[in-house]
Order: sequence, then structure tokens, then C-alpha cells
Amino acid sequence: MSRSLDRVCAALAAGGVDARPVEMPAETRTAEQAAAAAGCALDQIVKSILFAGADGGLRLFLTAGGNRVDAGRAAALAGVTLGRADPDRVRAVTGFAIGGVAPVGHLTPLPVWMDPRLTDFAQVWAAAGTPRHIFAIAPDVLRRLARAAVAEFAERL
Repeated sequence: MSRSLDRVCAALAAGGVDARPVEMPAETRTAEQAAAAAGCALDQIVKSILFAGADGGLRLFLTAGGNRVDAGRAAALAGVTLGRADPDRVRAVTGFAIGGVAPVGHLTPLPVWMDPRLTDFAQVWAAAGTPRHIFAIAPDVLRRLARAAVAEFAERL
């Protein structure tokens, strides 16, 4: 098992969550790929979108698969100007490569916001630290584990 996947499993277990990451036969790097693999609606996919703040810190936005982060709303929530996060910095701070960034199990704690659209479902699916592993979880449990604030920052694609 990869170290990234191990960290996600450990974070789930530490949170008292009995969720088991599933290895899919094909990549789940995109929301569309993950939804097809999980057999769920696109909006049931949790996209972990990272932005770099002008202060150097990363901010994580957990977004429904059919939505995208509105940069202006996200910056207002973060309280700093946000820009594109460098893939090397993402890996150094979270321990995950882009395409497999999980919402939990990061090397460094981050400020996290969650799209309220995700709360419309009994179950959502999120990356488990690799481009082929995802896990199902109740949105309220995900919010608790990720220490996410539910906030309006997304717009429909």
C-alpha cells in the first residue's frame, strides 16, 4: 500500500470512520472518471481544489464534481489573494500528488471549506491519495474529519 493511501486510511480510522478506500480498475483523476468508476452522480464526487495564498499558505476547497471554485468568493473566505498552487508545493504540504489529493490525511493541517452542494447527498466519494483509489463517506462525517467550514464559494460548470 502506498504511503499516501496509508495516511488516508489512518485519518479515517482515527476519526472513527469505517470507510474503506476502493481501488478502481481505471484512473479516477477527474471528477468524471471518479463518478463513472463509482457509479454515482457527478456532484457526489468531492474535488479537492488547492489554492496558494499570497501569504504562502495553501487553502483547500472541497467542491462538488459539477461545480468549480469561484476565485473571488474563495479569496473572500480565505482573507487573502489566491492563485494557482504549484504541484510540487501541493505534494510537499499535503503529501499527495495532484489527481489524488484526499480531503483528509494531509502532512500539514490546512484551512478547509466545503461546498454545500455536497451536503445534498447521503454519500459522496473522495480521492484516497492515489489516482486510482476513492472512498465513500457521509458529507457530515467528511466535514467533521476535514475540519471544513461549509460555505458558498462554488459555481456550476
